[in-house]
Amino acid sequence: MPPKRKREAEPADDIERFDVDARFSTAIAYGPLVFITGQVGEGASAAEQTKNALAGVDDALALAGTSKDRILEATVWLADIDRDYAAMNKVYDRWVAKGKAPTRACVQAKLAYPELLVEFRVTAARAPPPS
Repeated sequence: MPPKRKREAEPADDIERFDVDARFSTAIAYGPLVFITGQVGEGASAAEQTKNALAGVDDALALAGTSKDRILEATVWLADIDRDYAAMNKVYDRWVAKGKAPTRACVQAKLAYPELLVEFRVTAARAPPPS
């Protein structure tokens, strides 16, 4: 995962961007929602890549001040759904917050690089302010 950059708030706007580079932000908070960019992980297997990608999800959510127990929706892309669906789910099922599974879609897609087997993108609710 690249080094984290500072949070940037747009002037006179309530959009907050986190870890911004030329093409994308790792996370964007708008109102009560947090959107994170697709997260991929290193590894030779779908299980390894899933574990590392989900660690990236955790990091991106923390950057925006929320966590996996506040995920509303998840999208999973697999390079080969027949081969990797079960391995991805085994890791995902251990990772997802107990009793707080989000809505989810999982599809097969050609990913950006041939070595990538899995990618995750989530939308979460912001953590409520301390009372």
